[in-house]
Amino acid sequence: MRPPADVLEALRAAPGAAPLLDALADVPGLWVVGGAVRDVLLDRVPRELDLVVEGDPAAVLAALPGSVVQHDRFGTATVVPAGATQAHDVVRARRETYAHPGALPEVQPASIDEDLLRRDLTVNALALRVGAGNPELRGAPGAVEDLEAGVLRVLHDASFRDDPTRLWRTARYAARLGFAVEPHTRALAAAADPTTVSGTRTGNELRHALREPDPLAVLAQARALNARLLPDALTTAPPRLADALALLPPDGRADLLTLAACVEPMPAAEVVRWLDELAFPAADRDVVAAGSREMVRTPLRRARTATEIGRAARGVPVEVVALAGGDQARRWIDDLRHRRLAISGADLLAAGVPQGPELGARLAAALDACLEDEAPDRASQLAVALGTRLSRE
Repeated sequence: MRPPADVLEALRAAPGAAPLLDALADVPGLWVVGGAVRDVLLDRVPRELDLVVEGDPAAVLAALPGSVVQHDRFGTATVVPAGATQAHDVVRARRETYAHPGALPEVQPASIDEDLLRRDLTVNALALRVGAGNPELRGAPGAVEDLEAGVLRVLHDASFRDDPTRLWRTARYAARLGFAVEPHTRALAAAADPTTVSGTRTGNELRHALREPDPLAVLAQARALNARLLPDALTTAPPRLADALALLPPDGRADLLTLAACVEPMPAAEVVRWLDELAFPAADRDVVAAGSREMVRTPLRRARTATEIGRAARGVPVEVVALAGGDQARRWIDDLRHRRLAISGADLLAAGVPQGPELGARLAAALDACLEDEAPDRASQLAVALGTRLSRE
């Protein structure tokens, strides 16, 4: 186990952490808790710091550099150090009680040792003192031992009942860290009721899962923990995902593509209903649902000319085109989707074309010619749109 002073120095490698820790070096009762400490002890670079202060957090908030947003309900604040983009949380040490399964917790001030006992898993119930005084490492019972053994274990039997979103977090850590869920925790997870939390909170957890380095592993872990977390027809091993991700351009969203591939076996209406229950944004929902529709894929795979590819892919999310796959999808993504007309409806109106469907049809004809490399410039496109092609030199 690394000495506390070494852990503190390693925590400074988190984005924006060094100036934050320097500014708070004299604050009493200040600890870094949870994932950052865990990651340093695993020789990983922490992504952000979760700071816990024993007692009144006013001194901490006053000393915080950068932009600070307070969240009064749980006695927390979020700080983005000056010149940094990574946010760090500051929380008052607390204990939590739950009025009913899945409820948001009621909180009361507590010591750091009590605070650690409210954590989701023992490997996250670790704290390092970073304020006034020498660095000191604390952990809930079994925390260090489970970390060294690569084991995920809840701190008490009511953990998943109190907050079923911990099922998702356990799945994420199992996939990300390669840790094993110990048998008793696995039994508690299987018996939990994930429907006691709102669809919005569940949707947030699903989005977190999709942004993990290996989202399919997270989804597989989630299903193994509790069969009710995912629809039965959803696959956690979509056969065409790797090829689709290879096609996806930088402006595409891998998270939506991954989910679209997973829900391909599901009817589109069922996908829409499920994602609506999870309060997915409508635009994201429609991308995912479109990925399961053969009516999108078939015309693109049958297309032979640039015009046919354009007509099949135009207006279709790039994630769905990538999932359709094939040379047609690659040609659209790499080349054809970037082509733009050098003329507009205003040009045709000025030339005497009446407002209405005819205007759109003429512009479409010009775009088809552009895709086929028959009208590469403004003059040739205008000639096509007005019904007379320019003679080629």
